[in-house]
Amino acid sequence: MPPLLQIEKVNSGYGEVQVLWNISLQAEAGKLTTIIGANGAGKTTTLRTVIGGVRSWGGRVRLQGEDVTGLSPHRLANRGLVLVPEGRQLFPDMSVEENLEMGAYARHGTRSYASRLERVYELFPRLNERRRQSAGTFSGGEQQMLAIARGLMSDPDLLIIDELSLGLAPLVVQQIFSTLKTLKDDGLTILLVEQNVHLAFALSDYAYVIAEGRVFTEGAPAELESLPEIRKAYLGL
Repeated sequence: MPPLLQIEKVNSGYGEVQVLWNISLQAEAGKLTTIIGANGAGKTTTLRTVIGGVRSWGGRVRLQGEDVTGLSPHRLANRGLVLVPEGRQLFPDMSVEENLEMGAYARHGTRSYASRLERVYELFPRLNERRRQSAGTFSGGEQQMLAIARGLMSDPDLLIIDELSLGLAPLVVQQIFSTLKTLKDDGLTILLVEQNVHLAFALSDYAYVIAEGRVFTEGAPAELESLPEIRKAYLGL
């Protein structure tokens, strides 16, 4: 059985500037896979290329074994691939519930709207308490919770999260990672780009390190943690 997501020797960039060089990685079904790397390494471009937001110059993206290279984000969402973007990109003037409704537009999310809504409120009780409140009045942590909940409303097979902890207080980050563990235990496949390497490695099944638009190394988090260059560059050891 093929991995849920396979990225095979993908090249891409912006204008005439190439950012990715033969990137290959995969996400196994039911697992949490993490991508780490310095700022500007190509992590976000990798995700944008996967979801069709940036055109692939070469290589293949396969979802459940099917070639989906070049499909639009909307069509990929209908196939169960959803991105929670860096910066969250909520509708600030809309309420929590209206933002969640927008997340359920994909065909994937129309099958059980009521039960999906109940589930995200169980995962994020604070959203339930403030379901009528405008998203723009929320703290950064609350907005990140809402962004993840909106992604879950489409009932994804693969949830991709870009820079989950960026700019958030440590306590909020711990809470959100706890929710990710619950989702993983429920069998959801997650691909995570994350700067908090300690937390990400503690929860991940497999990890990739991207440097200068290429996969620098990959492996089980415990193996990567033992590498001197990883300990120095990403773990502060």
